[in-house]
Amino acid sequence: MSDPEPAPERGEPVVELSGITKRFPGVVANSDVNLTVHAGEVHAVCGENGAGKSTLMKILYGMQKPDEGTISINGKPVDFRNPHDAIRAGVGMVHQHFMLADNLTVRENVLLGAENLHGIGRAATQRLAELAERTGLKAEPDTLLERLGVADRQRVEIVKVLYRGARIVILDEPTAVLVPQEVDALFDTVRQMQKQGFTFIFISHKLDEVRAIADTVTVIRRGTTVGTADPKTISSRQLAEMMVGSELPSPETRESTVTDRDVLRVSELRLDAEGSDRAVLDHISFTVRAGEVLGVAGVEGNGQTELVETIMGMRKAASGTIELVDADGNARDLTKLGTLARREAGIGYIAEDRTRHSLLLTQPLWANRVLGYQTRPPVSKGQLLDIAGARADTERIVREYDVRTPGIDVPAAALSGGNQQKLVVGRELSGEPVLLIASHPTRGVDVGAQALIWEQIRTARARGLAVLLISADLDELIGLSDTIRVMLRGRLVSEADPATVTPQELGSAMTGASVEEGE
Repeated sequence: MSDPEPAPERGEPVVELSGITKRFPGVVANSDVNLTVHAGEVHAVCGENGAGKSTLMKILYGMQKPDEGTISINGKPVDFRNPHDAIRAGVGMVHQHFMLADNLTVRENVLLGAENLHGIGRAATQRLAELAERTGLKAEPDTLLERLGVADRQRVEIVKVLYRGARIVILDEPTAVLVPQEVDALFDTVRQMQKQGFTFIFISHKLDEVRAIADTVTVIRRGTTVGTADPKTISSRQLAEMMVGSELPSPETRESTVTDRDVLRVSELRLDAEGSDRAVLDHISFTVRAGEVLGVAGVEGNGQTELVETIMGMRKAASGTIELVDADGNARDLTKLGTLARREAGIGYIAEDRTRHSLLLTQPLWANRVLGYQTRPPVSKGQLLDIAGARADTERIVREYDVRTPGIDVPAAALSGGNQQKLVVGRELSGEPVLLIASHPTRGVDVGAQALIWEQIRTARARGLAVLLISADLDELIGLSDTIRVMLRGRLVSEADPATVTPQELGSAMTGASVEEGE
């Protein structure tokens, strides 16, 4: 990571939150929180999942009203009734779970509701192009959002916020989908914008990144502020201890549990783009064995999402085969089966976007336990759902996976992102799967939840589980994987040894730099 430039001189306070308290049924999300952000700084807010970071930011952005406390912007008290009030005051928010419409184009997502700023003609097009250049958004304005990967969706969110004139920008886990080179590029952009007078509130659980980009860090634990620190003089370990009261976890897996028994065989898999014969996946072949974690590295948009969705039956392969091998060595061809049949065959699935593909946010936790398992015990008896069984097993998951919730009857939306993810991981490891497809399993979760998820994957691997791991967190890939394959433009282009490869080397391979250098 490139060395940070000297921080700009601290200006006047532009955001002051004093005594913020917010209660929900059964839980106090924020209790007497105080936060002061100065003009032109990057102010990081750290804390474990459920600590109250997201609630605090939603209050600042006008999405929720505090029960107690005051907010001042640029020295003036404000009472935001909704996000429109916050935007008018110059506050913008890039959400961890994007607030975008899949069925609209990039241009429509950015301009919708902001037509009075630059119209919808040449001036709007020019402004959109300027902001796309600034944020590294390469997608054409007329591209449907549903065709974009997670990284480009995030860039559209950033463009949308800047288009509306925000000078104070809340970034919620902005680097979760980026490789080291892209993180450097984002940080360069943030620093350039700092010089132009922008102020950033940076929410992250990646403490090394917080220390690289932030001028100040405020730590929240269990709903209240526990202190403010200079990230240039505090260590990641000290920050972690402030956040969760324990040491920083490591994904490192020391002992090998890889066997010679194949579990997943993918042979010459090809997927064509919709309406054309262009290959999105091109002759993909690999094997995952029992007790092995096969990591797939790649910049977002190079086919990883399509690979996972083709293996899960959500997309139909043009050619090739997908086989699942049982403990007796009998191979079952899954290529033409539906998604439920593949899950019943023993595939657990942690989707890359839990709110789109893993959870029904308005439904209670016990109902979410049923998803994907509705034909199997303990949540079904023959043709009927076993509600008592589902409730009992949800209680077990909540207990064993440390899901922090007032109870199993609350909707999934009431949980913080990390607790939602622990619920998903618990569900997917509960069905005695033979194969786990884990797509960004710790995206957007804090160090405590991260440590628990890593440990659960390691434990299941030691019991013989085969794991296909897709992750943008290169430390996670290197630490958990037994083998790493690099994906570029829909092909598996190289292999890396996790014992020796560095994140920088992996990042170069992912962007094609190492391939081009060797040509």
